Amino acid sequence: MVDKSEKFNWLVRVGYFSRAIMYSVLGLIALTSAEKIAKGTNGIFEAIKEFPLGSAILWLMVVGLFAYALFRFASLAFDIENEGSDKKGWAKRLGHGGSGIAHLALAYSAYKFATSATSAEASAGSENGGGAQEAVSGVLSVDFGGVVLGILGIIFFVTAAFQAKKGVSGEFMHRISGRAPEATRWLGAAGYLARAVVYAVIGWSLFKAGFMSAGAQQVKTLGDAVASLAGEGAVFTLTAIGLIMFGLFSLVLARYRIIPDLGAQGRVPKFRA
Repeated sequence: MVDKSEKFNWLVRVGYFSRAIMYSVLGLIALTSAEKIAKGTNGIFEAIKEFPLGSAILWLMVVGLFAYALFRFASLAFDIENEGSDKKGWAKRLGHGGSGIAHLALAYSAYKFATSATSAEASAGSENGGGAQEAVSGVLSVDFGGVVLGILGIIFFVTAAFQAKKGVSGEFMHRISGRAPEATRWLGAAGYLARAVVYAVIGWSLFKAGFMSAGAQQVKTLGDAVASLAGEGAVFTLTAIGLIMFGLFSLVLARYRIIPDLGAQGRVPKFRA
């Protein structure tokens, strides 16, 4: 019988595998398809929808991205990654929470495409309802909604800073099995630096929407953030290549990441060094 800890372990690994598909496809379409990257996040899932067994892959990504989001929320709430409760620890945990929100939104987008008959239907559904801009409009319509978005933007800035620090320092290797391929360090470094750029763009769009009244239409999702760099020459190309490498890195993590065990009650995971 599979215990809760092992189920948790496998769900997180499916999450890393889903992340590997998503970032690899994002980087590839950024380099090869101006039409699809111009569609932002929709372009990622549209491309996957066109794969053989594309719908099945999308459903796998729905489960995996949702599981990964829960993993990150658990890190924020329960400190399963043993970051600590000092200022630095809370900054990292808030970053994990921001990552959880981003991946939850991606899981929902994947769901929209998985349940649609065609890519065109899903794109229309994402544009005309249920998209990031609609959610942001809802937040802006309530009291202090702008403050909430602005703070979320700051959280993404913090996340971007820690992504860059991870890439430079290589500290992410502490939670990867020693059996991982030798190239893991360099794949992770390039990937984290590329993600830092993307998260900074997302953070700036949220900050502007919340504190500078830029409007909900300015808020960018993962694919939109990459698309917004398309006119930036080498920055765009290096970011796209870095995202492909982050996809490969995530594939390594799906196999070799050290996952915290669930506690005896089956709820709060316990950190395992």
